[in-house]
Amino acid sequence: MLAHAQHYPALVLNADFRPLSYFPLSLWSWQESVKAVFLDRVSVLSEYDEIQVHSPSCVMRVPSVIALKEYIPTARRPAFTRFNVFLRDNFACQYCHDRLPTHELTFDHVIPRAKGGRTTWENVVTACSPCNLLKGSKMPSEIGMHPRLKPAQPTTRRLQENGRSFPPNYLHESWRDYLYWDTELEG
Repeated sequence: MLAHAQHYPALVLNADFRPLSYFPLSLWSWQESVKAVFLDRVSVLSEYDEIQVHSPSCVMRVPSVIALKEYIPTARRPAFTRFNVFLRDNFACQYCHDRLPTHELTFDHVIPRAKGGRTTWENVVTACSPCNLLKGSKMPSEIGMHPRLKPAQPTTRRLQENGRSFPPNYLHESWRDYLYWDTELEG
């Protein structure tokens, strides 16, 4: 029926035509997007030219960009997760400033837990393993290792903006207008 259909995801936009998330990019499988169309939960903004789905009573092209009909408000406060700490810090060690893949990153307590530091937005930063080991359970002033940016709880908007800096491996051409609508056009 659909050869290689898994390669045809739909970009999901909120009712305001902004992606639900940039990182990870809000994508639905072709099955989810077709179901949402039939349930009248989304508007189809763009379709793939090369692929269709068939039922006994109709034929439709697979959506490449869909927009929710009802607006979903973004969370006021992002969840405190390892991934969101990395995203807040742009996947860069806050001590040596190297940008690394997630599997090479850890997080560090600026004020070590052994000295009363808590696991909060305001005390945890992204660190590479060598910097984390070097700092150990020392205070920043003891070892002269201070985070590049003072750790703080980010807004959901800040995380979204940071996520836009990390485009996914695959971007269908029909998505570009919706992902980068506020970037400067080439002259």
